[in-house]
Amino acid sequence: MKVKIQKRLAAQVLKCSESNVWLDPSRLEEIKEAITKADIKSLIKDKAIIAKKAIGTSKYRIRKNQLQKSRGRRKGPGSRKGSVNARIPKKSRWANHIRTQRSFLQNLRDKDVIERSGYRSLYMKSKGGFFRSKRHLKIYMEENGFIKK
Repeated sequence: MKVKIQKRLAAQVLKCSESNVWLDPSRLEEIKEAITKADIKSLIKDKAIIAKKAIGTSKYRIRKNQLQKSRGRRKGPGSRKGSVNARIPKKSRWANHIRTQRSFLQNLRDKDVIERSGYRSLYMKSKGGFFRSKRHLKIYMEENGFIKK
């Protein structure tokens, strides 16, 4: 039984591909008699013709992996493609490094934990890349008596 024209019309009405049009096999006689778009629309209303749901790619696995990555998983040496500087540029790494140290020093200055002259010398040292980290900065301050009692 040929219903090629009806399938094409239904695809136009449903705004989908012909391969996504489902025709009810028990009502093929009725469908075959439909020759206008109005006939097809009435059959769609009666559920004799249905548009199949489009099959897409599931995002479940991607979302699951993104969640794991946000928690710090899946980032080992086997997953890395670029060099360290490609993953985090030198400039960004330096900016994060120096911002941490500077904000730490500013907090100490505002709370009157260190003097202004001490703040200035530590600030300039951190600017020169003297301190490896905030922890190194703390240790240096304790050893050299920058902290007020």
